[in-house]
Amino acid sequence: MFDSIVAYLSSIDPILAALYATLFTWFLTALGSSVVFFFKTMNRAALDGMLGFTGGVMVAASYWSLLAPAIEMSEGEGFVKVMPAAVGFLMGAFFLFGLDKVLPHLHINFKETEGVKSPWQKTTLLVLAITLHNIPEGLAVGVLFGGVAAGIPEASIAGATILAIGIGIQNFPEGIAVSMPLRRMGMSRKKSFLYGQSSALVEPIAGVLGAVAVTFFTPILPYALAFAAGAMIFVVVEEVIPETQQDKHTDIATLGFIGGFVVMMSLDVALGG
Repeated sequence: MFDSIVAYLSSIDPILAALYATLFTWFLTALGSSVVFFFKTMNRAALDGMLGFTGGVMVAASYWSLLAPAIEMSEGEGFVKVMPAAVGFLMGAFFLFGLDKVLPHLHINFKETEGVKSPWQKTTLLVLAITLHNIPEGLAVGVLFGGVAAGIPEASIAGATILAIGIGIQNFPEGIAVSMPLRRMGMSRKKSFLYGQSSALVEPIAGVLGAVAVTFFTPILPYALAFAAGAMIFVVVEEVIPETQQDKHTDIATLGFIGGFVVMMSLDVALGG
């Protein structure tokens, strides 16, 4: 099955492949959001465990799928070799830091909004918080497919596909995590679903933009990979982990994180080898 998917994506334009891959990650977010049609509430421990799982996948993907290839494809030795990854990582983190300070949003387990003051409704702010998570995820997938289009030996369709699968897996609980609180706040099932799935619509956009950018500016690939990694790590440390540490289910969230890390690591090493 995996080999068939890779073979198909290898047979089409890599930018189109990036679009298909990020549409897949969006679809799994929508699938997670559809749970709201069957349940009105979800056990808080389960929700925290899912968020922890999301964080684990993102951290593992940041290293095995993004930082390691970025360092491997950089030229030189010692500090010279690691410099593109270090610079890109910092740029990605500061990019998300800037968005976090400017874009109004509200995290699931917090009462105070972040970003500039806004009259927007609480539901919109919740969706924007998850949307922030999804920007670097879509960008990461797109950048890897862009590297294939540019003919970079270290970039492969298999590696990009593995990353898309991993991000898709963690997008399922992410869809639940945004739709369920909306439903609990009294929003209808349909609206809760529509808001939940819309949080991931940014992924195909970021994916295509990342792929196109790398295709036209090949030398930026190691920087772009590390940029996506820095943005993802910022999201995990600043947003995902704190959201899971607001109540008595911290151990479940931690175990979820470890599980997500192992799943993504296993996917990358087993299928990418």
